[in-house]
Parts: sequence; C-alpha cells; structure tokens
Amino acid sequence: MISDSQLYTLAIFLGSAAMLLIILYHFLEVNSEDHAPPQKPKVVAGKVKI
Repeated sequence: MISDSQLYTLAIFLGSAAMLLIILYHFLEVNSEDHAPPQKPKVVAGKVKI
C-alpha cells in the first residue's frame, strides 16, 4: 500500500510537472507562426515583392 509521504511526494511531483507543461504549452502557443501578424507586400520600383 502507498504511504502518506509517498502520496504527498507523488502529488507534488505531478502537480509541478503539470504546471511546467502548461507554461511550456503557452510559451510555444504564443511564439507559433499562426499568430504572427500578416506582412504587407513591399513595393519596390513599381513591382510588388513578397
């Protein structure tokens, strides 16, 4: 059977791992290419350059 101290250690570890994964997910989501603002095409000497 699992003791109280083992259960406490497991809860702390899993809670910490969950928080780190949430922070990593938000970091990756904010820096993804999908959220980049659309760039306007540049006009160079009357030609549109993308």
